[in-house]
Amino acid sequence: MLATYALFLASLLALANAHFQLQFPPPRGKFVEDDEPKFCDGYDKATTNRTVFPLTGGFFSLNSEHTSWTAAVNLSTKPDPAAFSDFASPIVPFFKLSGEGLFCLPLNLLTADSGLKDGQNVTVQIVFDGGDGSLFQCADLTLSSTAKIASDISCTNGTATAGGGSSAASGGAGASRTSSAPGGAATSPNAAAPRFESGLAAVLLGVLGMAATVV
Repeated sequence: MLATYALFLASLLALANAHFQLQFPPPRGKFVEDDEPKFCDGYDKATTNRTVFPLTGGFFSLNSEHTSWTAAVNLSTKPDPAAFSDFASPIVPFFKLSGEGLFCLPLNLLTADSGLKDGQNVTVQIVFDGGDGSLFQCADLTLSSTAKIASDISCTNGTATAGGGSSAASGGAGASRTSSAPGGAATSPNAAAPRFESGLAAVLLGVLGMAATVV
């Protein structure tokens, strides 16, 4: 019986500490789970090997470990952004989706900011909130008006087509779109995403109490 409760407790803790991984464009450095709540997953220097990214027709993809989550994309035109204050307002406002697994979402930078130019170095910051706090990963890009995303970089499990459109994304098996995605109405992560802290504390106390009774 105790083993069952311990397994249940472990699953709850895993839920509370779930994360996301930016798949494309490549993030600044190797994914560090404990640093994801920090600026750019703990990387405060731009990479020297920037990804050439199209001004139009682009996308970004991520792997979600949450069943319900919100995300947004911020942009910095500074050559080496090293703080949250280096990023302007979101170029993709907060949107909410449901489902775990891989998601592919349009990222049309020319539409998002008409002041961007061919050959310009920029950095995008993906903000992700699955209900237990904001997580951050960044990708350093060089914009190109002629670049095409390589055919071997797939828009996995996504219904979105490069360049945007009304359909935004879908995830892995069982995933579904639950509200506006990029291009739709902005959704506050604090209002839209469920919070686990208080509920988790109550459940943990209950589990510990049951375990003590069994002993």
